[in-house]
Amino acid sequence: MARVFEKAFWMGEIVPISEAHVSVASAAVLYGLSVYTVFPINKTKQGFFAFRLRDHYERLIRSSRIIGLDTFESQWSFEKFQQTVGELMSANTFTEDVFVRATIHATDLVPGTRSRGLTTNLSMFIYEASPIVPQNGARVKTSVWRRTPDESIPSRAKVNGAYVNSVLAKQDAIDCGYDDCIFLDNAGHVCELSAANIFMVRDGVLITPSSSSSILEGINRRTVIEIAETLGIKIVERTIDLTELYIADELFACGTSAFIAPIIEVDKRVVGKGVAGYVTQILKSKHFGVLHGTEVGFEHLLTVI
Repeated sequence: MARVFEKAFWMGEIVPISEAHVSVASAAVLYGLSVYTVFPINKTKQGFFAFRLRDHYERLIRSSRIIGLDTFESQWSFEKFQQTVGELMSANTFTEDVFVRATIHATDLVPGTRSRGLTTNLSMFIYEASPIVPQNGARVKTSVWRRTPDESIPSRAKVNGAYVNSVLAKQDAIDCGYDDCIFLDNAGHVCELSAANIFMVRDGVLITPSSSSSILEGINRRTVIEIAETLGIKIVERTIDLTELYIADELFACGTSAFIAPIIEVDKRVVGKGVAGYVTQILKSKHFGVLHGTEVGFEHLLTVI
């Protein structure tokens, strides 16, 4: 369990985390009608910086639009959002890298199964930046649960209620002795892990499922692609068959909470040589540098807080 810091933002003010409550009768609780994002705040030589803060704010806007929560965007500018992140940081004491989870909740009581015109409130809290998958080599299995298709619950929106799908899949993997799972879509193509995107290396080409493969269009997925482009690595976005993972030279997961994590086993089949491959290692190193302000050309992705 990750450590949560003492102060949260809720109902327009900074409060103790123990007082940041959503009603049991709210749409957020009754229907899972909330959308969220998680972004890192990292310690650099110049101080603490938030990574791709505007992108995370825009993810909240897009997720809200997709599911029809139509009151948040008019009430929260990016400048107000950034200021609130700063206030939350000032209210907590930490010296290490952390994550911030920002969530838009539909807080009207028993509104029925609808989304438009509902009152929304923003919450934010800070917790320790511990990875959700092993960083030295993850073992994964194909999930017995299929990824919820975009035409059922939109994959591009980070909808809280949709993560029951991920919980079922990851718990099955854990019960079977694995670290995480591989989601397939209804056609049997690879989507992602329970809460991270996936990349494959074959013959020196970096391959990842396309955005039409019922995946979350991850912000760190985009970052990995941008880093790879600067390194001259060929990148292909396309559908991927499960058996391709079995014969991949390298596999890795990526995401805010996954960082870049090598995958060394799929369905009891060793990937490559059973250790992090060359491309994975260099991307992992560069990604760490981007997050911590040491990679030239990526400074614009960091926002001082």
